Amino acid sequence: MGFENKLKILEEAFKYVRVDERVKKILSKPQRILKANIPLERDNGDFEIYEGFRVQYNNLRGPTKGGIRFHPEIDLDEVTSLAFWMTFKCAVVNLPFGGGKGGIRVDPKNLSEKELERLSRSYIQKFHDFIGPDKDIPAPDVYTNSQIMDWMVDEYSKLSGVYTPAVITGKSIENKGSLGRDDATSKGAYYILLELIKKFDLKNLKVAIQGYGNAGYNTAKFLFKDGIKIVAISDSQGGVYSEHGLDPEEVLEFKKENKTVLGYKNLKKISNEELLELDVDILIPCALSDQITLKNADKIKAKYILELANGPVSPEADEILNKKRIIVAPDILTNAGGVIVSYFEWLQNKENKYWNKEKVYSELREIMIKEFDNILRISENKKTSLRLAAYILALERLNDAI
Repeated sequence: MGFENKLKILEEAFKYVRVDERVKKILSKPQRILKANIPLERDNGDFEIYEGFRVQYNNLRGPTKGGIRFHPEIDLDEVTSLAFWMTFKCAVVNLPFGGGKGGIRVDPKNLSEKELERLSRSYIQKFHDFIGPDKDIPAPDVYTNSQIMDWMVDEYSKLSGVYTPAVITGKSIENKGSLGRDDATSKGAYYILLELIKKFDLKNLKVAIQGYGNAGYNTAKFLFKDGIKIVAISDSQGGVYSEHGLDPEEVLEFKKENKTVLGYKNLKKISNEELLELDVDILIPCALSDQITLKNADKIKAKYILELANGPVSPEADEILNKKRIIVAPDILTNAGGVIVSYFEWLQNKENKYWNKEKVYSELREIMIKEFDNILRISENKKTSLRLAAYILALERLNDAI
């Protein structure tokens, strides 16, 4: 998912939107790259220094917005790529934000809770001057959560001398987070799937879900309640298959006890690779990037792919899927529910007025459906994939801002 790969789709979009060279150059490079050494005193008195990053890709539509991930393999190329993607994602769903991303190169599983807190606060100390409710608004990402965001808000407020909840989203409800944030990504994707079902008059669907974390479970739960049959579910260790369908709640309970879905009711075991190639109507990758590649794109039998993971389909695989007329609802739209509800949280913090869950879902649904319709219209008019149509829509809005 390198940065150069991300620029390829932008080059394609330039062919459909009249922009001058200045715009091309502005959008092809990040505005600001920040790097810092993040110090941490361990519980045993040892002293460590970790690499920290924050990339603010573009703020022409508003303050930059994007998560902070703690991961042992994160690097500047990945953070830049994700900040670029956030810029276009916010434009696709018409939020008044630009794109940013951050992270620390660390394995948080090797840290105690106290060490994690000190590291989180240390990150804010290093980047305090460059973030703020009207500058750059972080959020949780891989291996970070509402607790870490709470520590970060507290540290930022101490350094600023004033309590500033709107500086970070994805906080706990007790610390002025938003209701509906925990399942927002899945809820947004669910609304997109309902639109696909309506648009293409889909019936008697069979669904396979790769990845059974927060996004995978919640998506399965929403679909199951609608009577949609989920025939396969997997996690990092593999998956289970049943032609009669699976109950997401039961699978989750089994996973909590056994740390994996494998072995659930002694059902047929399948690998993650096999799940992707199942003969189903809808495939929902919720795990890692680059799951559908040049190697397996030809073997995909699903007619529709709903991208909940970031970049689960490689650019080369995308071309093959397009030729096979497989419709891909792209990540840039499909998993935008999280950033949309983050926007709602920011609004609520700014106004100090808090919404109930029904209002959050209602506003989320309205945005998702409106932008899906816009993308579908562009796709049909210009005869492009939904992914390219989404980038065309985002590029038009960014071009207007510039």
